[in-house]
Amino acid sequence: MPYLSLQDGVRLFYKDWGNPTGQPVFFSHGWPLNSDNWETQMNFLGNQGYRVIAHDRRGHGRSDQPWHGNNVDTWADDIAQLFSHLDLTDVTLVGHSTGGGDLVRFAANSKAQSKTSWVKKLVLVSAVTPGLLRADWNPNGVPIEGLNQQRALLLKDRAQFFYDVPEGPFFGFNRPNATVSKGLIQSWFNQGMQASIKSTFDTIAAWETDFRPDLRSLDIPVLVIHGDDDQIVPFGVGNQTVGFLKNGRFKVYEGGPHALPNIRADEVNNDLLAFLKET
Repeated sequence: MPYLSLQDGVRLFYKDWGNPTGQPVFFSHGWPLNSDNWETQMNFLGNQGYRVIAHDRRGHGRSDQPWHGNNVDTWADDIAQLFSHLDLTDVTLVGHSTGGGDLVRFAANSKAQSKTSWVKKLVLVSAVTPGLLRADWNPNGVPIEGLNQQRALLLKDRAQFFYDVPEGPFFGFNRPNATVSKGLIQSWFNQGMQASIKSTFDTIAAWETDFRPDLRSLDIPVLVIHGDDDQIVPFGVGNQTVGFLKNGRFKVYEGGPHALPNIRADEVNNDLLAFLKET
């Protein structure tokens, strides 16, 4: 399995699939998951001739579990080191939930550091941008009490919490007439428990990040996708993102839950392919 040893000694696991000379697409996963949660999209685009790459964020999946560095700036720097290692250019970035946040920071940093050849386009799926925390400018965000409750539940009984989330709001399985997949629930639990408790706890603080300056700095094409029944990142948060972009568009998935790459996989796959084919 491929690993990259980062500058601070952390080993980062990544997948590099599909056509090695194809147009590259890089995926960043949500909390508390890993690159396996993108396997449907990676398999689809890989079979379409694209080079598809995804990593396990530090502290998650098969990557090392350091005590420090579980924050947006370090995650963005880890991605930059991986891009340098793989000599990537003209990449379309695709981020889900927390992964949308670290990719927005990475894209903004890349532009600020004059590495504009790295990033061609960006797709944000159910992302935590422009900010998850409730504020005067973000009245539909999650109150700090809600984030603190998640911290408490994680520390009290992480295993039970990591069943409650996928059995309920993450996939929308708590909605009437929902078709429940026990396999998706178990997969979410397995991926979550593979991450360290420290990284999963620290990530909650990262959700308090204000990504508005990062978004404003971007001039690349950005596709923002959000479900209007997202119980994790409220629709009233996600639908603001495009307003801070110079070259963004917004697509609503009616009735869509937070887990669009899983629950609405075919639609996400087709939207990604169409966006990739645009010149």
